[in-house]
Amino acid sequence: MTINRRTFSALLAGAVAAPRVSFAQAKVNSAFYSGGAQAYPAKPVRIIVGFTPGGATDILARLIGQWFSERLGQSFLIENRTGGGGNIATETVVKAPADGHTLLMVGSTNAINSTLYDKLNFDLDRDIAPVAGIIHTPMVMVVSPSVPVKTVAEFIAYAKANPNKLNMGSGGIGSGNHLAGELFKMIAGINMLHVPYRGAAPALADMLGGQVQVIFTTLASAIEYIKAGKLRSCVSWP
Repeated sequence: MTINRRTFSALLAGAVAAPRVSFAQAKVNSAFYSGGAQAYPAKPVRIIVGFTPGGATDILARLIGQWFSERLGQSFLIENRTGGGGNIATETVVKAPADGHTLLMVGSTNAINSTLYDKLNFDLDRDIAPVAGIIHTPMVMVVSPSVPVKTVAEFIAYAKANPNKLNMGSGGIGSGNHLAGELFKMIAGINMLHVPYRGAAPALADMLGGQVQVIFTTLASAIEYIKAGKLRSCVSWP
């Protein structure tokens, strides 16, 4: 999917209009606040993640889940409901009982989706209530070692010399790394084929296999590959 400037501006406006979900957060069905919170959690809690295991959102959910389990004496179970750029996971939580025992890991993708999709089976602002902000993580531009570049300037020059020969992976259409890549393409004046996945982890796996040459992803997802020299970092994306 290629996004033109008008579409990109609309998506960006959607993200800015909902700044409270621009970073990773946990959310719970709003009816939880009506009562019963004193005994929380009364049973195992599900944390729903909209992307595949191994990505930044999944890693964060598992760390937070373990932390809560140790301190609250109840199991916090991670469920990966992939698809629709996180919309399937969101709908899963919206349809769950409103007792606070089904949480959703929310990020910038959820805010973007509110603008990207014309018809959704939920309203993020109306149907989901915020619990807490968790993390603000930088993004990084990562390239495959097969691409003979070490800097952004070298990458742009290589892309212009090899039009439409670079594949850009992402965690799905409308995801934060997708928009970061589209913005980079617009600014640099280059063309790359967008290849969406169900999360950053499979996109990074295909980079290791040579099917994808670049991805704009969270530092948490890529740091171990960068340290091991399996992938190359060009620049952090604020």
